Amino acid sequence: MSMDFGSWQKKALLCGLVGVALSLLGAFADSAVFFRSYLLAYVYWISFALASLGLTLLHNLTGGRWGVVIRSFLNSGMSTLPLMALLVIPILVGIPTLYHWAHQDAVAHDAVLQHKAPYLNVTAFVVRTVFYFALWIATAVLLRGPRAKWISGPALILFVFSVTFAAVDWIMSLEPHWYSTIYGAILIVGQALQTLALCVILLALLADKEPFVRFLHPLHFHDLGNLIFAFTVLWAYTAFSQFLIIWSGNLPEETPWYLRRTNGGWQMVTVILMLFHFAVPFFLLLMRYVKRRARLLARVAAGILIVRVIDLFYWIEPAHSSGLVVSWMHLTALVGIGGIWLYLFLRRLGQGPVLDVNDPRLPVLGHGGAH
Repeated sequence: MSMDFGSWQKKALLCGLVGVALSLLGAFADSAVFFRSYLLAYVYWISFALASLGLTLLHNLTGGRWGVVIRSFLNSGMSTLPLMALLVIPILVGIPTLYHWAHQDAVAHDAVLQHKAPYLNVTAFVVRTVFYFALWIATAVLLRGPRAKWISGPALILFVFSVTFAAVDWIMSLEPHWYSTIYGAILIVGQALQTLALCVILLALLADKEPFVRFLHPLHFHDLGNLIFAFTVLWAYTAFSQFLIIWSGNLPEETPWYLRRTNGGWQMVTVILMLFHFAVPFFLLLMRYVKRRARLLARVAAGILIVRVIDLFYWIEPAHSSGLVVSWMHLTALVGIGGIWLYLFLRRLGQGPVLDVNDPRLPVLGHGGAH
């Protein structure tokens, strides 16, 4: 059974066009801030598309009722990958502005950049980006066929490697002297966390509408709450592991990444991430009462979506500024790309059945009561 998201689509598209227009105006005033804000917004919104692909692969391998009620959301998320392939073009145009290693004079006077030049150069960067999208889009197309489950195992391995390399290219190479072998894992976990949070919010909004009202059960929200809890803990584990290893090693090529993020106002951002990316959702999601109430869980999920923006801001912005600086273009870029992404996402969601009512795992749970 399909649903009409026409009013939601119009609002999303309007917000997106306004956000894009304002960001383009800002680009004439300060192109450097424009490209940085665009990169932040792009990485945030492509995370939904990529995690939709990754979670679909995971569900194909493991099964479980958690994936049944959000399958249409994940399929719609995957369908936005061609859009994100188009929207990556401004990042490719802004390579000289964003990335220090793209300047030949900088490479000529830097032994580290000379050593990394065979990998960190504009041509290789563009070629790898094209390859990533070709791989992701091809995988999404193959998942619509009859052999979806058969290819999911190898595809999941390729997915993890490709997203890791994309994280290194797009974000970690902003500070080319620094490196971390767990960097990609932290990003992948964060992507899964924010995508599950979006799915919970959508389920809560649609819980009293057909066909969800006949099939949604508190156990569905409980399962999704458990998954969000697990990814919250996993994010904290991977992020703290990276910090602990660098802190204990105390090597001059590794510590500057954290030194930049513990001075100039960034201490406050670190505290916010510790509290609201881990501590608060951790303790809230320990309670069954929260996980079984759609509206309560949706509020926790909304907080996670907000703090994910802060986390990516914490990753990207200190590479270009010594102190904490927030521009209005960070907001307009997020709204611009997000509005366009949500428009396409909702359009795809409204074109097909929002719930597979014939799935044998649904009737076992009986009728709703998810609120």
